[in-house]
Amino acid sequence: MLLTGSRTARRLVNRTASHSQPNLDPPREMQSVRKFFLGHPTIDGLDVIDGTVPSMKALIVDDEPIARRVLREELDLIHEVTVVGEAGDGREALQKIAKLGPDLVFLDLQMPVMSGFEVVRNLSGPVLPVVVMVTAFDQHAIQAFEAGAVDYLLKPVSEARLRKAVERARNLQGNPEEIAAHADRIAASVQAAAVPKSRKVVGRNGEDYVLLDFDEVLAFQAERELVWIITAKQRLLSTQSLRAIEGHLNEPQFRRVHRNAIVNVNHVRRMSALSSQRWLITLSNSLQLVVSKRKAHNIRKALRW
Repeated sequence: MLLTGSRTARRLVNRTASHSQPNLDPPREMQSVRKFFLGHPTIDGLDVIDGTVPSMKALIVDDEPIARRVLREELDLIHEVTVVGEAGDGREALQKIAKLGPDLVFLDLQMPVMSGFEVVRNLSGPVLPVVVMVTAFDQHAIQAFEAGAVDYLLKPVSEARLRKAVERARNLQGNPEEIAAHADRIAASVQAAAVPKSRKVVGRNGEDYVLLDFDEVLAFQAERELVWIITAKQRLLSTQSLRAIEGHLNEPQFRRVHRNAIVNVNHVRRMSALSSQRWLITLSNSLQLVVSKRKAHNIRKALRW
């Protein structure tokens, strides 16, 4: 006999519903724990609720957009790091550090306006970020200042070295005194030694990075936002602007001949007059470049002509 309209049926329905929909609220004890930690979401870097380690906020500082993009792509593969911003020079870096409060800063050593060393020297605030130097200098030159930095990365940056640098930075988190001590040693090294001279030129060929000796480079040529490294047989994409390259070059054979070109005078094979003040030079690979009126004295002086 069907009892849908009776009190007994209604009691059975209600009892069945109560069993099919269990109470999902946490016990009162757990609710108290949640309330206690509401203003303290982490303990020793661990999330109170799920026990995970929060990712480190990272800032990338480099005057070369391509270099920043390459490093960001590598960091995106590391779950322990979240890139929160980029800066193209030292002054912007200090502003971003103050605004974003990163835990970790990947800092290029040589930049216009303010060098990486000067950025560290001007850091201020109760909590400083961990600083990892990024540079194109070779490993022997790096040893001159390695002791002051938490770590350094040599361009082109390898995945293994990048992960090691992140691991070292992670180990320093929660120890502001040690971070400040590293920053002090970096800042002091500005006066202790001159920046070492770059011994390699780094060019990009697709996904590969090619290291060149200076003698292999015939010229650096800018085309809008791109800068090409010209060799006897190929063109490689530079990771730096022409202005930055000129600032890094300490080799006397390289001279600016135009706003968009720097040449290795050892590879100049011919000079043809275009006018009384302008010249056309031909390099050993038959590439021809115009020498501007303002730069004509540079090439003459280099050639002692």
